[in-house]
Amino acid sequence: MTADLLRLTQWLSPAFPVSGYAYSHGLETAMASGRVAGARDVQDWASHVLRFGAGPLDVWAIRAVMGGDDPGEVAEVLQARAGCAERWQETRDQGAAFATVTTGMGEPPIPDLPLPVALGLRARGMAADVVAMLYLQGFAGQLVSAATRFLPLGQTEAQTVLRALHPVIAEVAARTDTDPPGGAALMADLDAMRHETLQPRIFRT
Repeated sequence: MTADLLRLTQWLSPAFPVSGYAYSHGLETAMASGRVAGARDVQDWASHVLRFGAGPLDVWAIRAVMGGDDPGEVAEVLQARAGCAERWQETRDQGAAFATVTTGMGEPPIPDLPLPVALGLRARGMAADVVAMLYLQGFAGQLVSAATRFLPLGQTEAQTVLRALHPVIAEVAARTDTDPPGGAALMADLDAMRHETLQPRIFRT
């Protein structure tokens, strides 16, 4: 268990080279428009995505693959539910980087898969609740990090936002959907779509 936890926290660390810093999941659009302008706005936007957007679907994918479902079929569901090209690019690019780096570290080769699917495949045999929770923690941290680089948001304030998201992370990570959950983060989806033509911009998504 200790060895698994160490491997998992390394894989999901902000320092792990999957280029998470390059993606905002559409948050940049909301910040550029002025709708997300401070800590409370960031918390609300991230909470909505975690509860109703990518959060539940990614947890479903992780649990499905860890439970033995075909990774390719799960990846097809994620692609169909991605909402826009940038959403698919974000999860697929990070998944490809994750597969490349972990293979280079000595893990068995795996195919090109979106990040939650690749993680679920690598994490087979670990505790699914812990994998899902730490994955969402990393995802939330990516969003908060994007906000600190765009807004006048200090490091302590940013960490306070992330801490406030812990109950949401725990709630969503505990979900055990047997079918892929639908997305209902409409404004965040529209933000991601609009980001495709946003200029100038800092983030890839």
